[in-house]
Amino acid sequence: MRLLADQDLYALTLDVLRGAGHDVIRSAAVVGARASDGEVLRAAVDADRLLVTRDLDFGRLVLADPPTRTGVLLLRIRARTLDAVHAELLRVLGGHTLDDLRGSIVVVEPGRHRVRRLVARDDDGS
Repeated sequence: MRLLADQDLYALTLDVLRGAGHDVIRSAAVVGARASDGEVLRAAVDADRLLVTRDLDFGRLVLADPPTRTGVLLLRIRARTLDAVHAELLRVLGGHTLDDLRGSIVVVEPGRHRVRRLVARDDDGS
């Protein structure tokens, strides 16, 4: 899966994703470390990548103006729940395609996740 990692992700999370074969780049490498949330989301759309973040502000941002060409994976993760959230994140990514997750926000927590579709799909699945 093609992912754009927000700067707030743990390095271990990036290692887990890359170790599972996912194509992950840091948002700071694309838009710089001081980019606004809107710029980071735009970079994910432009690069055709899902955005992975811990920042709850992205949830509010995509609810206000849902992106149609990307999705957001919002990790509810703390140091003590790293392993459980990583396992659930890999389960999400293994069970869905990029197209499945476009226009959605996925909240990933220890042992569970919720997919909220923000953009209606056309009959052709796009």
